[in-house]
Amino acid sequence: MAAAAMEAIRHAEAKLTVYVHPSNADDVRRAVARQLNTLLFSYEDRFDGVLLAHEFQVEGRKAKLMDGLVPYFGVPVHASMLLFSPQPGMILEGKVEMLGKESIHAIVLGVFSAAIMSDDIADRFRFKRKRDGGKFISKSDRGHEIKRGSMIRFSVKRVDTEMNCHITGSLVPPHTGSMLWLSVHDAKYASEINNSKRKSRDVDIKIEQSVHDHTTVNNEDTVTDSERPRKSRKRNDDAN
Repeated sequence: MAAAAMEAIRHAEAKLTVYVHPSNADDVRRAVARQLNTLLFSYEDRFDGVLLAHEFQVEGRKAKLMDGLVPYFGVPVHASMLLFSPQPGMILEGKVEMLGKESIHAIVLGVFSAAIMSDDIADRFRFKRKRDGGKFISKSDRGHEIKRGSMIRFSVKRVDTEMNCHITGSLVPPHTGSMLWLSVHDAKYASEINNSKRKSRDVDIKIEQSVHDHTTVNNEDTVTDSERPRKSRKRNDDAN
């Protein structure tokens, strides 16, 4: 993951209140961690992004009881979060999973889906159908190809947070296309690769750990709350 993917990843600090069931009172920290893990890889308005990883500290030794038949207690938490928050105009990277004459479909960070439609491809590439499904070939350089399994760079056009950050992209802007071809023929991209290797490795490790935590967590009857206001769930470069 090079600088393009890093552009949409940000760190954020937040004060949260995590409501824990009384049955988990003997190990509050573990209960809080498990509840925060249930938020991994889903879009949250309060964070204005998708939670990829987190670290937290419980603040103080007092908790506030909720009214009701089951007296949940609220645990104040200071959380450091790694968020995926793509915005129109950003450059992202993804792996092509499927393509045809009308579109390219890719996966970003191994989790988020992206689609690039024909109107955002045709200016630079033409589609050549083959038995294995076909590929896009650059009109200016036949060595520049995009096929299934290719890693590509593309510009973000729209983000649909209702679909958990489904991304609509474009190959029209410069410095987009096959990452393999760009690494040889695009000096700007080659420079970004060299400058971002260490940082991207650190982020990859955190995401891999979060995937493990997310797949092993059991659902608990707990609730989270945040002091941050909710934001709009629509992002479109047409609004800019």
